[in-house]
Amino acid sequence: MPIRKANAVWEGGLREGKGKVALGSGAFEGSYSFGSRFEEASGTNPEELLGAAHAACFSMALSVGLERGGHPPTRVATKALVHIEKVGEAFKITRVELDTEAQVPGIDDATFAQFAQAAKEGCPVSKALAGTEITLNARLTH
Repeated sequence: MPIRKANAVWEGGLREGKGKVALGSGAFEGSYSFGSRFEEASGTNPEELLGAAHAACFSMALSVGLERGGHPPTRVATKALVHIEKVGEAFKITRVELDTEAQVPGIDDATFAQFAQAAKEGCPVSKALAGTEITLNARLTH
């Protein structure tokens, strides 16, 4: 299996410093700062990147689970909300909310919910975040 790479450089102090993050594939490069992480300044942040990774991983896991179960989806769209909060003297990712909509011909809500729950538990990014609360809101669309 391949090993995935990413790079980050930070220059300066915490509040006035700035950084750049890049994916090893070259598909994305962006700037980040204290403001883009803990305030509303422009740029990316580690939590946003983690959310993108989790949404992508979950969508693929749900798709493969449905397909293997005889219910190939037409579309799976997932959003991830990553919560970072100050806990004591440090910051912590306290929760990830996965919100997914899927078009799956010929499946009922209860069966879909079982596949969605299995994908949440089985996705490699979910497993990597095992110490973080992960909630799921999954619904079928037509």
